[in-house]
Amino acid sequence: MSHRVGTGFDAHRLEAGRPLLLGGVPIPHPRGLRGHSDGDCLIHALCDALLGAACLGELGSLFPSSDPRWKGRSSVIFLEEVARKVLARGFRIVNVDATVIAENPRLSSYLPSMRTVVAQALAVPEASVSLKAKSTDGLGSIGRDEGIAAQAVALLEEVQA
Repeated sequence: MSHRVGTGFDAHRLEAGRPLLLGGVPIPHPRGLRGHSDGDCLIHALCDALLGAACLGELGSLFPSSDPRWKGRSSVIFLEEVARKVLARGFRIVNVDATVIAENPRLSSYLPSMRTVVAQALAVPEASVSLKAKSTDGLGSIGRDEGIAAQAVALLEEVQA
């Protein structure tokens, strides 16, 4: 049985007047992530990890910011479509693991809800989804609360026909 691993990364600047969505979950905060879609960097990193493992390119090639159809759209629909493409390519999702890197807000209480949303979008058991939150302890642009980043890894298994 063949296995494939992919990694993903995304970061967005925080901006006043936008809702903050991470892992498809709204989080009370005075600023949200700037982006053409909803700016959900956690979902974007997961998408890129899955696409990379399946050798299907990257998120921007599927949902380009130049396309007005994706303006303000929920990134969860991107994750659902990526999962369909991965399955169509002949793989099943074994597991995903991601870390959100943010100084503020504190995210630990939102992780269980994010995990549920991600598992549903991928059509996998919650036991196949691991999410963590870390800060930079004040270091760099994230430590100055200018933005939020996420990194992810995905493991796929080739489906035997």
